[in-house]
Amino acid sequence: MIFTGIAFIIFAPIIKIQSPGPVFYSQERVGRNGRHFRIWKFRSMYPDADQRKAELMEQNEMQGLMFKMENDPRIIPIGHFIRKFSIDELPQFWNILKGDMSLVGTRPPTVDEFEQYKCHHKARLAFRPGLTGMWQVSGRSDITDFEEIVRMDTNYIADWTLGLDIRIIFQTIGVVFTGKGSK
Repeated sequence: MIFTGIAFIIFAPIIKIQSPGPVFYSQERVGRNGRHFRIWKFRSMYPDADQRKAELMEQNEMQGLMFKMENDPRIIPIGHFIRKFSIDELPQFWNILKGDMSLVGTRPPTVDEFEQYKCHHKARLAFRPGLTGMWQVSGRSDITDFEEIVRMDTNYIADWTLGLDIRIIFQTIGVVFTGKGSK
């Protein structure tokens, strides 16, 4: 939370100057066993980004139920930097403190993604969602097949050990400092 506070002092004024609106972005997500919760991030996009997503769906680079796009026009200028180094994710430590998320786990889907899930996709929800996980340390946005993400998550759940979580945390530090796999 200390790092989140420091990031707030640095980035909140820049976010406000570049795009009027709230500094934080919250969105309803689906967590363990289908439980809904609000996830928190530093806002890296313009306030109307969720509404504009529908018009950009044709440019989705993901195969499956997630949305990723190179040079997304909804991202504010500082948003590229804070996303590259995962600074936008720091407010999720609040979600961890509340018990909605853990440090390591699977990424929580949006409600609209979850509503399209087939039975085997729901296996991702057997664990508490995490701030980081196999997908983040295995390529993040470089992985464009949702089914591959599901495989990684279900393998993580099946093979979970404390040692695996520690390894993922250390790999996350490297990924964050290099910005590897971010878009």
